[in-house]
Amino acid sequence: MIKVIIEVDGYLNQVLLTGRKCSKKELKQKYLQAKALTTHIKDLANVFSRLHNFEQIPYDSEIQIDFVIDTDTDRIYSPSY
Repeated sequence: MIKVIIEVDGYLNQVLLTGRKCSKKELKQKYLQAKALTTHIKDLANVFSRLHNFEQIPYDSEIQIDFVIDTDTDRIYSPSY
């Protein structure tokens, strides 16, 4: 299975998630679905993980990630390295 690494970046926390590879459009849908079920934005990574079978991995700034979800602006983008 091809994996994707996503950084959930917000004012309160930064979390890395890994799961089945998806497109940016699919990720946006998953994010909006998880956000709708989240009462506090700091819980988004946990809700997203349970809902979409993703797994949290230890944060490491050296890991190259595929997408960033900015919870402050609701923006999803691919970082450039």
